[in-house]
Amino acid sequence: MVMCRHGARLACAGTIMSFLVALAWPGVGGGRALAQGTADAPYVTPSVDADVMYEVASAQGETSARQRMRWQVSTLRQRLDPQGAGVFMITSWKDRTLHVVDESRGRESSMPVPGQQELTLPGQHPATGTYARLGSSTVAGEGCTLWRTTDTDGRQTDACYTADGLLLQVVQNGQVRVRALSVSRAAQPDSVFAIPAGLKSEGPAHP
Repeated sequence: MVMCRHGARLACAGTIMSFLVALAWPGVGGGRALAQGTADAPYVTPSVDADVMYEVASAQGETSARQRMRWQVSTLRQRLDPQGAGVFMITSWKDRTLHVVDESRGRESSMPVPGQQELTLPGQHPATGTYARLGSSTVAGEGCTLWRTTDTDGRQTDACYTADGLLLQVVQNGQVRVRALSVSRAAQPDSVFAIPAGLKSEGPAHP
């Protein structure tokens, strides 16, 4: 397993964040419209608070890194903690703000959420993309439905979502790119998403 080196903390964290965001919550599928309100698509944003540990493979599949994702549905906030990075990121989808916190250096920075896609709200089907139901699977002890779609770069992607919108697995070109190792639906307190006091603010981060 590869860890994020000190000099590449933001790059490592940002790569994992971008991968999960592109394949999960703001919707995928290259902008092709779905019929409004169609049920022939997964729920792609969690409708419950969640704490999920993921293993994310490199593009070549030779190394992997773990990342913890926590989600608070009432405020549409997400926290990502790449293992070994010394950095965590908090995304507020209500105001589309991304905060990158490096407590080891006593610094934090903020920027708009990258990209123009809008978040698919909990309990709604994505407004864009095409999906084909492949069957069902079990990942990290959780049942999920397999859906075939394309990511924002047009690559065929098989994603497994639970009925309440948790992404459990992503497969591309026969390779497991993202896989949940553990899943908890425990309530996530506001303190998880708070920016620590006393940090020095830097210019916009570019994960």
